[in-house]
Amino acid sequence: MSIHSSLKSASGALQQHRNVLTRAERIARLTESQRFDPSNGSALSLPKVRSIKVAAGKKPKKTEGEAAEGGAAAPAAAAPAAKDAKAAKSPAKK
Repeated sequence: MSIHSSLKSASGALQQHRNVLTRAERIARLTESQRFDPSNGSALSLPKVRSIKVAAGKKPKKTEGEAAEGGAAAPAAAAPAAKDAKAAKSPAKK
């Protein structure tokens, strides 16, 4: 018998950002920040731990000079050429 597709775990499921941490993850983070001592403290009533999602870096915006050279110049130059090509193909109406 096969497993239902909704029950299968994705290959990167554990690599995604999660808002809720397991108790072991919370203890590990608190131990790193020296807010919890595993030898003395109880694992019950642990303090809250923030889970911050790391945002991907944003692309730098193009300056006016770069936009005129690459992005806007090509369509503007192609438009008159397209009009000339249509005029050459179509016969003149009288």
